[in-house]
Formats: sequence, structure tokens, C-alpha cells
Amino acid sequence: MNGTVVRSEIKECGALLNAKKCEDVLENIVLDSLDEMGSRSSLSREVDVGNDHWGMNYHEAAIFLEEGENNEKFDSHPRHPAALPAYLLVHNNWYYGLDLIASLVLLALAVAEEPAVADFTLPVGIHGTLELMALGIITIELFLKLQWTGFSTIWKHKRTSIKAGALLIMACEALIVLIRQESHFRVTRALRPIFLVDTKVCGNVRRFIRQIFQSLPPILDMLGLLMFFVSSYALLGYYLFSDHHHNLYFKTLPDSFVSMFVLLTTANFPDVMMPSYASSKWNAIFFISYIGTVLYVLMNLMLAVVYETFTGIEKDKFRKLLLHKRKACKLAFPLLVSKQNPDGIKFKQFSGMMQYYAPRISNRDVVLIFRQLNASGSGSLTSEEFFGIYDAASLRWHLKDPPDPWFNAAWPPLRFVCRAARALVLWKYFEHIVYVLIIGNGVAMFIRIAQSAQSLEESATMFSNSWDTYLFLSIFLFEALIRVIAIGWTQYIGSGWNIFDLGVTLAALLGSLVLLFNPTFTVVVILRPLRLLRLFKLKKRYRDIFGTLVLLSPLMWSTAVVMLVMYYFFAIIGMELFASSSEALKNCCVNTTVEDFFKYSANGTTAIGYYYMNNFGNLLSSGVTLFELTVVNNWFIIMDAFAHVTNQYSRIFFMLFYLYTMVVLTIVVASVLEAFRFRIQYKRQTSKRDEEQMLLEEVRVEWNSLISQVQDSKYIDGLRTNFVPGGVTIYVGKRRRNREVLQRRMYMAEIEKWLVEDEVLDRGIDLREVAEGILDSRLRDSTA
Repeated sequence: MNGTVVRSEIKECGALLNAKKCEDVLENIVLDSLDEMGSRSSLSREVDVGNDHWGMNYHEAAIFLEEGENNEKFDSHPRHPAALPAYLLVHNNWYYGLDLIASLVLLALAVAEEPAVADFTLPVGIHGTLELMALGIITIELFLKLQWTGFSTIWKHKRTSIKAGALLIMACEALIVLIRQESHFRVTRALRPIFLVDTKVCGNVRRFIRQIFQSLPPILDMLGLLMFFVSSYALLGYYLFSDHHHNLYFKTLPDSFVSMFVLLTTANFPDVMMPSYASSKWNAIFFISYIGTVLYVLMNLMLAVVYETFTGIEKDKFRKLLLHKRKACKLAFPLLVSKQNPDGIKFKQFSGMMQYYAPRISNRDVVLIFRQLNASGSGSLTSEEFFGIYDAASLRWHLKDPPDPWFNAAWPPLRFVCRAARALVLWKYFEHIVYVLIIGNGVAMFIRIAQSAQSLEESATMFSNSWDTYLFLSIFLFEALIRVIAIGWTQYIGSGWNIFDLGVTLAALLGSLVLLFNPTFTVVVILRPLRLLRLFKLKKRYRDIFGTLVLLSPLMWSTAVVMLVMYYFFAIIGMELFASSSEALKNCCVNTTVEDFFKYSANGTTAIGYYYMNNFGNLLSSGVTLFELTVVNNWFIIMDAFAHVTNQYSRIFFMLFYLYTMVVLTIVVASVLEAFRFRIQYKRQTSKRDEEQMLLEEVRVEWNSLISQVQDSKYIDGLRTNFVPGGVTIYVGKRRRNREVLQRRMYMAEIEKWLVEDEVLDRGIDLREVAEGILDSRLRDSTA
């Protein structure tokens, strides 16, 4: 710091404080001006050592924290100044969006490529060019990444190597298509979801896929046992029933295996049993024992094994992410300390780092985060205090007990109205009145739906466009307005239930207006009953269910993406294998057990003869067909039809799809069970008061200590509107009630153990020696 700046600080300090405090602050300013970096960033260029390089230290520290938050491996961290531009370009929100768009375009091309959806067909030259452009964007991203990680990463990093291989294959195929101006057998299009999964927004999807692979060993063990019983019963069924002339299910050994495999899903039961049952009533024992063993014992046992495995994996995932974030803090800490104070981070360095780590955060929040972390009150953060940066940065701050409501400075008549609204909302019977009105709305809907109408349009109009509809919607809008006036818009939208109430009320009103102008658009009738969901909040069990849904929302998103990726994969393969056979399904399967399902006539078909529509003629129809296979009701009918029009080996495709969906859905069910069990245990162990204390953090800021801490007059001037000059200001920070926060509460004892083990491993101490030392210490204590 030069002399001019110091004199400026002296002048401003004298205007703010008395002489003694001014001397203390000046001493801190002078010491701060002499701060030298404890360690120099590897991203700093080799220039004059006397120049200030704190900025690059802040930047690299923020990069370490971002890598910890995003669970990125530190071996991909930029280690040289020349690598920084490429790193910043790739880790840019605009480039994240461009990468996502390119990935989605690649997926969407399957709609326009042969076999294409009729209304979306594009010439080969256009969709081939679009494919090359999208692949080019993804290739540039990969090339930039290799600029700082090194090209050897392709062989070391599995995800990168898979992505590079898929890019090379698809680029070659796209060029061939453009040259030949004709599509060929391109089953590799099924690999396009790799690029979507590798995008920034799909980080949780990658973790879920990783959990699926980690859960596979026990699942494969159970599948092996399952297939053993299926094969054994298929063999037994063949020898028991193959000589029955009218029994088509066990004519050959492959037929017997397929029948028993389908029976695993109960889709062909009791049809598969009836011919044998007609021959002898005792044959029912064979099928009953098979279903009892395979379906009710082994399948449920598989769910139990997967649940136990998934619970362990979920806990281990939390442990690894916690330790990974801690490692990021350890790597960032040396970059933020000075040689004069090597054991603590001062506010100046902390705020400088926050400008890179969270550039949108306000100066007020930076001060409050620092104060919340600095539990010792020493004015500098120790490494242990700095480990809480991720949690502290997620807090949302507001004044504790604001001295005046938001409307205190309003026009006096308006202030009177606002105070009356506040008193009404705080009235203990206000919520009861709201629930009575919701019940009244439900009664009115029941009466409307019970009334007779000449047509569906008239019935829909009576239900969603009658006078009582507008009456209750007006009351609900008035209720929302009263709440907003009473507590303010910010506090109002801070409640999820308030957002839900206002959202469904506005949606129902919009639906009523749409129905007024277009009576045939009857789908909007579903909007009015949604407000009744608020009643479920009254019962604790429903609150637990809704709470579980909130915890599961990230997992459900990941599950949905994984299912769509799986559908896309199998849809592309199905189109390449069976698209040419789609028309052959009409009137196919003559003299088979599924013949009636495919009878087609241009003048109309039978009530069950529409199964020819379940085909792989394009991406959309393939998706519908795969969903029907997922439901497994009559899925064997589709499989038998394709086996008849193509060959018997086509059954492998359908069986593999069933096994894959069974694995994924079993893991989904296990995750739902684990989340519900976790929430119930958490509720039992945590009282309402404890939960409020866990979610809230209180920070007390005294103005004079704030000046001493910040030591920057311009920074202080920007804080005058947020803190009371010369006084004390108390802020409360609120955490979101997400799974990670609850896990920190649930696993407090385990976390202490994990941290000790991590510290021991970092220092290279043998865990056995630690255990022996603890045992010796306990023995000495017991002897004493």
C-alpha cells in the first residue's frame, strides 16, 4: 500500500472513530499493507516478485472450492497460467449452455433421421450437417479440457475416454452419411446420450448412474439365482407339458424358457397355466410353487438386498463428498493466508476470494458469512473454521426481528390497511377459516360433478366455469393478497405452500377463462381440485410424505433422465432392428396365441386388434412401445409378434430391456424406501425446536468491530444501509431443508470419525497405531 492510500485511510479513519480506535485501525492497516502471500498460486505468471499477486491466489482458491462443490477430481485442476484461459472458457455458464444445446440437438436428430417422424423429416444433407456442427461444439469442449489436463487424460479418465471414442465414431459415421447422401445401419446413435449425461446440468444424473453400477454386484448375484430357478422350472415344464398337443407354451425348450421368463412378470398368467390345468388339476402346483418362489420370495429378497446396498452407498456417497469438499478447503487455505499470519485468513483475503467464488453475493452477505464462520471471534479464519464455507455460503440472511414492518414508511391510510391485514393473518383462527373455505370449494365441486349434463363440454363448464368457481377463486386470491400485504412479498414466497396456493389458484383461474372461450378444451378441469391438496398438510403422515417428496425431488429428476436415456438407447436399437417390420405386424402371427391382437382391417379392427401400433417405426412410437414394455402388462404379446415377423433371437432385445428396467426400477424403489426411512428416523431423533436451531444461524455485528475487521472505508460505506452505525445489528441466516443438511445432523457421530480417519491418513499415520494408542490409553486409565 503506498503513502497516498495510507494517508487517505488515516483521514477517513479519523472521521469515523476516536483517536484510540483510530490508532488500532491504522496499525491493522499498516500490517495489512505488509501482508505477503503464504504461498503463490501456480497460475501466477513469472513476473516481478514485488508486485501483488493476491488476485490470482483468490482465483485459484475459488477454483478449488468450485471443484469441491461440483465433486470434480483435483487431477483436472489447471496447474499453469497458460491453462487458465481454456479452463475459464469451458467452465463458463454460456459454454455450459452451448454444450447442453449441442447435446440436445444430437438427441433430437433421431426424430428427423430415417426412420423419421412423418412431419419432422429432414434431408440427409441438413441433419448430417447439424450433427457435425453439434459434434464439433462438443469436440472443441473436449479439446479445450485436454489443454490443461493433458492428452494422457483420455486413457486415464474413463468418462473422457468413452466420450472421445464416441465422438470419433459418430463423426466418421456422419461424414459417411453426408458423402453417401444416405443413412445406413447406425446403431451407434444409441450412444448419443453420453454427451447429455456429461454436461454440467447432469452432475446428479452421473452420480445416480454411478450408484446403479455400484449396486450391480448384489443385483447380478440375485439375477443369477433368479435365472437358475427360471431355467430349472423351464426344463421341468418342458418335460411335464411338451407332449400336451394343445399346449403351445412348452412345445420346445426355448418356448418353455420364454414362457417361464414371461411368467416371472405375471403378464401371461393364468393363460400359461390353463392348458396344463385343463389336463390335470394337480399341474397347478407347478405354477403356484414357481410364482411363490420366484416372484414373492426371490424378487422381494432382491429388493431387500438392493435396499441394504443402496443405503450403504448413499451414506458412503455423503462421506466422500464431505471429505472431497474438505480436501478442496485444505488446498484453498494456503492460498489465502499470509506469511505474517500463516494460521488464519483475514477478511480482506476472504472477501477477495468470494468475488471469484460467488461473484453475485452482496458485501453484506460476505461480512455475515465471515462472521458466522469465525466462531472464535479472532478476526481471522482458522483452517477448521474455513471448512464450513460451503454451508455458510448457502445461508440466506435477513434481519432478526426487523424494527419496522415493510409498510412502516407507507402512506398513513395504506399503513392502517397493512396493519389490519397483518393482525388478520396473525389471528389464531385465520388458518382454520382458510381450511373451511377449501373444504367448501371441495363440496361445491362434488355438487357440480354430480349434476347431470347434456355433454362433456357442458359438464366441464359447470365444474370449472360456474359462479361458485369464480367465487372461491376470488376468495383464494384475496387471501393471497392479504398475506402479501401482511408479511411482504419476499417473506410470502419464502414458503413453498404459499407458492403452491397462489400458483394453483392462478392456474385454475386461467383454465376457467380458457374454457370460457374454448369449451372443448376440457383438460383444464383438473386445475380446480388441486387446491384441495392443502388439506393433506393437516395430517402428520401426509406431511412426512410431502417432506419425503421434497427430499426425493433431485433423485426423481435424475431417475427421469436415466429412464429417458435408457429409452433412447433401446429405441435407437429397436428402430435399427425392427423399423422395417412395422407394417408386417398387421394381421401377423397367424395360428399363434397372439393372433387376435394383430387382426387389422381397413374398415376397422377388433377391440383388441390395435397392437400393430406398438412398433419401432420412429422415435416417438418406439418410446410408447418401450413404455408399454416397462409396464409389463401383455408385453409378451409385442415380443412374440416381433419374433414371428423377424426371428426368434429378437426376443433377446425385449428380455434385456425388461431386465434393465427391472434393475433401474428396483434401485428407484430402494431409494424411495431409504429416503422415507431416513426422514422418519430424522423426525424421531429431532424435535421441532432442534430442527429450527439447526436450520438457523444468528450473527451479531457490532459496528466498531466491523470497521476494525473490514479496514476499507469504501467497503464500510457500502455497508451503512445494512448495519446500524455505532450500534449492534443481528442477522439470521436460514439453511434450506435439503438432504445434505439433514444428513449432517443424522451422521454427526460418523462425521467425527470420518474426519479423524481422514486427518490420520493425510498425516501418513497408521490407523492400527492410532487404535493401539487409544487402547493403551484406556488400559492406563482403567488401571489408574
